[in-house]
Amino acid sequence: MSEKIRIKDIAERAGVSVGTVDRVLHGRPNVSPSAKAKVDAVLKELDYKANVYASALARNRSYRFILLMPEYESEAYWEEIELGAVKANDARRDFHISLEIVYFDRFSSESYVKQCRYCLSARPDGLIIVPMDEETTRAFTDSLHSMDIPFVLLDSFIPDLKPLAFFGQDSFCSGYFAAKMLMLIAREEKEVMLMRLLKDGRAVSRQQENRAVGFMSYMQKRFPNVRVSYLDLPIEHRNDHELYTAMIDSFFALHPDIHHCITFNSKAYIVADYLLATHRKDVQIMGYDMVNRNAMCLREGTISFLIAQHAFMQGSLCVETLFQSVVLHKEVTTVNYMPIELITRENMDFYQRSL
Repeated sequence: MSEKIRIKDIAERAGVSVGTVDRVLHGRPNVSPSAKAKVDAVLKELDYKANVYASALARNRSYRFILLMPEYESEAYWEEIELGAVKANDARRDFHISLEIVYFDRFSSESYVKQCRYCLSARPDGLIIVPMDEETTRAFTDSLHSMDIPFVLLDSFIPDLKPLAFFGQDSFCSGYFAAKMLMLIAREEKEVMLMRLLKDGRAVSRQQENRAVGFMSYMQKRFPNVRVSYLDLPIEHRNDHELYTAMIDSFFALHPDIHHCITFNSKAYIVADYLLATHRKDVQIMGYDMVNRNAMCLREGTISFLIAQHAFMQGSLCVETLFQSVVLHKEVTTVNYMPIELITRENMDFYQRSL
């Protein structure tokens, strides 16, 4: 029997109503002897697992979780994470769990710190955190440890912060895999482009840094003579379309022989849109995440591959892990790596959520 059993599952198995199961679990009156016997038989059949759930239900207390994540407009990756978390929360409503979504501006440390302070003042029973840089996030998680509030890291893994659990890709392996896939179609090239979005000259996340390390590890091992040239776009000017266009123009003027590009963020469409606008068909880019604009460029052919990482599953499993640990007092797995999946124009219509 799955550990995800609910009151509804017990009721169906016993052939009684949900209300009857609730009354039996809480020792309330108005239950016929025959109905009580049916429910007791199911609980006995399910052994201790049912007892764990019954104990949690019998405590009849409420639990508050918070998901701290970047604000977004129409980016499928973050939207899927939120939908997965909400879905998992809804599945556990019998246990009086509530989930609050708190958003921060991913490009503003001030916004992140402000929302961290709010989370601390709310004193939730558990948090799911999308980290900022390590130093800023550590100040927050140190406070959580001192308050004995468990937290799950999502998307970027910083083991030194000692989270309850982590859900996301193995960033190094992901970058290594990305290099291998890129060079299947670029093995005759002497130069490739790596497009980076930087904030104050640094990568926006540790995840992107680790992907780049994995990428360069493969390139140095297998293609040491292929030059990797960087197109660095300042994230602070992400809404300045003319500036980005001018910078991409300048890059290709200086590197006319580049035909393959890669980026380790979800913004491959920045270069792909440029290629469509300038009618260039001799260059392709590879990137991450099935956000809508990436999917459109993948269908148009300017993006050759996308690496996906099951955002819906990540959001769902983060909430489920807090539930297992905080509500059921069970041990959970600390490091949980997501699949590294390659999406092409040919299989994109079959890429679906998991869970």
